[in-house]
Amino acid sequence: MNKTRALLVDDERLARVEMRSLLAQHPHIEVVGEAESVDTAVSAIHAMKPDLIFLDIQMPGASGFDLLNRISVEAHIIFVTAFDAYAIRAFEVNALDYLLKPVSPERLEQALERMSREPAPEEPRRRLECGDRLFLNLDGQMRFIELNQILAIGALGDYTEIWTTDGNKNLALKPLKTWEARLPEKDFIRIHRSTIIHMGHVERLESWFNAAFRVYIRGIDEPFIMSRRFAAKIKHKLG
Repeated sequence: MNKTRALLVDDERLARVEMRSLLAQHPHIEVVGEAESVDTAVSAIHAMKPDLIFLDIQMPGASGFDLLNRISVEAHIIFVTAFDAYAIRAFEVNALDYLLKPVSPERLEQALERMSREPAPEEPRRRLECGDRLFLNLDGQMRFIELNQILAIGALGDYTEIWTTDGNKNLALKPLKTWEARLPEKDFIRIHRSTIIHMGHVERLESWFNAAFRVYIRGIDEPFIMSRRFAAKIKHKLG
């Protein structure tokens, strides 16, 4: 039987030792490596290509969520955390499961059984749907947000600004290209190289110079500029 290759990512050495001990009771799991930080985890994932990653959430310098934003993961992810605030199952990264520290043998067995029933993740990951809830790092805090609450997304280097229906604008640790690859195409559209909008919140379009348009979104005072190259696409969607 082919063994499942596992990587342990946790800044606490004793936590990694304990997880190794627990996994020793599961001969079909082979621990092929360990990492104590996001940076070392990136290197280990590229080198070892594990099938399963046990991933701590809170680590010095960068979190487990930051790691998933830096790499394309083709492995099952099981979060391991000491904080029950993160003990949720509907977060954006589609993790297989979460385990609360200290991890019990029974709970670990449940997670591994779930892995045996589910196919390995494929790249690219499925597109989101408007009813989905995301668990995002916004302005340094992990928060739930529904896709329907997003009005617009603007590029800000390797980050993005997210305008939401509650009137707030938040900084998200996710580049615009990642959003574009995951958002539902029927609801979200790119109107500029640096802007994606939610079509359902468009109030009106106004012609502007050089065949461009100004796009007004309900709940946002200032319009967004839609460049000429994107104008035909959005006008087609608006019918």
